Amino acid sequence: MARSRAAYEYTEAEDKSMRLGFLLIAAGLLSLLGLGCCWLRPALQERGSGGSANCTVLAVRQLGERFACTFSCGAACRGTARYPCLQVLVRTSRSAAPALLHEDERQLRTNPKCSYIPPCARDDQENSENVTYKQKYWKEKVGSQPFTCYFNQHLRPDDVMLKRTHDETVLLHCFLWPLVTFLVGVLIVVLTICAKSLAVRAEAIKKKKHL
Repeated sequence: MARSRAAYEYTEAEDKSMRLGFLLIAAGLLSLLGLGCCWLRPALQERGSGGSANCTVLAVRQLGERFACTFSCGAACRGTARYPCLQVLVRTSRSAAPALLHEDERQLRTNPKCSYIPPCARDDQENSENVTYKQKYWKEKVGSQPFTCYFNQHLRPDDVMLKRTHDETVLLHCFLWPLVTFLVGVLIVVLTICAKSLAVRAEAIKKKKHL
């Protein structure tokens, strides 16, 4: 009995392998729980409350109002600049009423009054030029061509988004990598146990042959 118990004692390398496997299993499970509660579940709810529609540009205009943005020019260098407000009004296939277009959900939350927030530059003139370029894009390149837009009933129902913040690829990676971590941990533990079991059996067969 003592010999059998001693035979099944793990070596230092096998013990490290088992610890690594259990660590990966725990990390995978905690990641799945954390992402599921804090990020994945709200993202799925957000997607489930929205949908897609065909949008056509009605008007593109700049308001006289300017908004502040924060730029960074180094580790300890930050400042505030201003940019003009661009509004792109569209008609959707789900409603005859005009809707305000936004880049995505984040931009809608950051500035619900405007359709575009330029990358914040230190120079206000550069910010104005970026907004003017975007205005020409919607007027001249898009024009009356229909395009796909998205809406979300939990946010402002009269606004639409050009793209979703949480697309299928992001959701897939959110679920895939914790699952892979969990499965790799299980595989390491199972392979270590199997290898130890085979080594013990081989040692037992070897001893029988010498008897």
